[in-house]
Amino acid sequence: MCQHQHLHRPDAMLSAPLNVTIREIEVNSAVVTWEILEGDPVIGFAITQQKKDVRMLRFIQEVNTTTRSCALWDLDEDTEYIVHVQSISMGGSSPPSEPVLFRTPKESEKMASKSPDEVTMEEFGHAAQLRAGELIIIVVVLIMWAGVIALFCRQYDIIKDNEPNNNKDKAKNSSECSTPEHPQGGLLRSNV
Repeated sequence: MCQHQHLHRPDAMLSAPLNVTIREIEVNSAVVTWEILEGDPVIGFAITQQKKDVRMLRFIQEVNTTTRSCALWDLDEDTEYIVHVQSISMGGSSPPSEPVLFRTPKESEKMASKSPDEVTMEEFGHAAQLRAGELIIIVVVLIMWAGVIALFCRQYDIIKDNEPNNNKDKAKNSSECSTPEHPQGGLLRSNV
């Protein structure tokens, strides 16, 4: 009698997927993974994906596969989703798994959601790049300042050296200009 019941109700024995987990949660995607009870005649899976507090469902079904994971795509950022997974056999579906709730991050939180190792390595790389960049800038600025100071000193020395000559030239020019004015001036001529 027991054997007879077992033969007629194989699908009642199909267990719901176990250890349903959401991995690799990104802004617009995630991956669902699960396990099945050993010995269950599973030939595929069905996933129900629903936004929390929204009635619309997405139904994903695949048969003739032994995979135990499925990518969820085209998700909205900063949104809560509920996921159920069912196993499929030749005769039908298992009961749905326990609902799994997860939330996609905001675009701005994407960087913060990385693993600590990735962040520290990236920060270390950025810090090294920044230090190298800062050193190059400092060196360039110092060289430029050194060049400006050297040019200024040279110009200053040239100006300093030329200052007395310039004064003498000016004095000469002014005296040259003034000397012809006296004999040619109207006052001098009228006096003469």
